Amino acid sequence: MSPQAVERDERTVAVENAAYRWSYQVLSVGVLALAAYRSFVLHEDIWDLIMLVVVSGAVSTLYQAWRRTLHRRWVVMSVVTFAIACVLAAAVAIARKP
Repeated sequence: MSPQAVERDERTVAVENAAYRWSYQVLSVGVLALAAYRSFVLHEDIWDLIMLVVVSGAVSTLYQAWRRTLHRRWVVMSVVTFAIACVLAAAVAIARKP
């Protein structure tokens, strides 16, 4: 009797999770690039695209919080990221003033 082949192990799960992470990042950056194009070139509102990125990040964060996998480092990185985003938003707002 030969042993049955393992279909899924921890390596498979790790690779799948990495693939999902890359996919999410590409999708998020793509949506933000489209939002920037719509805003700067077409002069359209972009709140729908920005909210799509924010809500998808909130869903991920809420799920991780529900499963108790968030750590102190995550909170620090989130605060730093938010601060950098605020500075960049202010810089763009100042640069776009007529």
